[in-house]
Amino acid sequence: MMNHHNELKRTIGLPQAIALYIGAVLGSGVLIVPGIAAEISGPASLLAWGLMTLLVIPLALSMGLLSAKYPNAGGVSYFVTQAFGAKAGSLVGWFFLMSVPIGAPVVALTGAGYMTAAMGWGNGLRVALAAGMLVVGLLINLIGMKVAGQVQIVVEVVIIAVLVIAIIGAMPYIKSANFRPFMPHGWMSVGQTAAILFWCFIGWEAVSHLSEEFLDPQRAAIKGVLITAVIIGLLYFLTAFVTVGTHSYQESGSDVSLVLLIRKLFGETGAMIAGLTSVFICTATIIAYVGAASRLAFALARQGDAPRQMGILSKRYSTPIGGLGFLTFCFIVVLSLYYSGSVSLTTLIQLPNATFILTYLGGCAAGIRLLKGSVWGVGICWLSFLSTIIVFPFVGWAVLYPLVITAGFWISRQIRSRTQYFRNISE
Repeated sequence: MMNHHNELKRTIGLPQAIALYIGAVLGSGVLIVPGIAAEISGPASLLAWGLMTLLVIPLALSMGLLSAKYPNAGGVSYFVTQAFGAKAGSLVGWFFLMSVPIGAPVVALTGAGYMTAAMGWGNGLRVALAAGMLVVGLLINLIGMKVAGQVQIVVEVVIIAVLVIAIIGAMPYIKSANFRPFMPHGWMSVGQTAAILFWCFIGWEAVSHLSEEFLDPQRAAIKGVLITAVIIGLLYFLTAFVTVGTHSYQESGSDVSLVLLIRKLFGETGAMIAGLTSVFICTATIIAYVGAASRLAFALARQGDAPRQMGILSKRYSTPIGGLGFLTFCFIVVLSLYYSGSVSLTTLIQLPNATFILTYLGGCAAGIRLLKGSVWGVGICWLSFLSTIIVFPFVGWAVLYPLVITAGFWISRQIRSRTQYFRNISE
């Protein structure tokens, strides 16, 4: 059933790449953030959305350019290795790898939470539905990224269709009075909103780990991120526009404004449509991130920076079954802790923030060095690096998580170094 081959199959074309990019970036934020942003800065939140839509293009392109030039399952970890050496690359790899075991269950619980709230189900069913979403992500990635990409295309078509129908359906309810006063809380509120919106546009780093499986890395990576950035930007901005224009964010909670809007448009069936939409959106994100993390686990094991069991490939599908097994174990632990009440969803959400940002900073810094032959490529990476570093201080206490990972990484390297030293002496 399993083998230790060192290559992944090239099966991902441009349509599948775009679907995977959309799945990684268009997450649960589209359900929650438009309303929260409007509550913070009112109609002026649209300025923040427009600004972030423009700023996300260099962030996306920096990952796309690096993926095109250095297609490798290690993704950002591999880019950092090429720029700053194996130790730095491996550490950044572990930052991302240890983000997904927490981040994916959080996404699953978010999507399941909307569905259970819409249907009136309890917390037990919420955890069960979240577990089912994670299982779907694991199984699709076991079968292979070609299948994952095809499933993503279907899922994204459904998601985009629901969002477009909601946007069009909301147009008659838009009133000009809802855009006045335009900036009720001043310019500072727009800046605060922009910082929050940053989280709606992360995900480009995840697909870089799948670049080794692109049929045409140059085309899939660069064209893929550009097309995706346009689609994502338009969907987010138009969703925010109708949220502000219909004033749905002040009806009964900004964090469910889109759900309220869908319910208003579709009547009694609106609740189920809103719940299913949230499940589809979050499952698409899970598929992309499980694919990225399992490939990264394989890459780290291949270069000796992770247990060799993580480098095991399925003989039938040539997929990283070792990495998927590692993620399965982590998902079981995280969901069990949440179900028992030992840890809250709020705490879980905060933990991966610092590691995700550090992963981006590492990738952008690597791009500055590796893309020296391209003036605009280096400029894009500098812009991405500076915009990302501004956000880092806002992670607060969650910075402890990457510090723990760094300590564990250093200790494991010391143990391995000493083991090798004594082995050489004995020989």
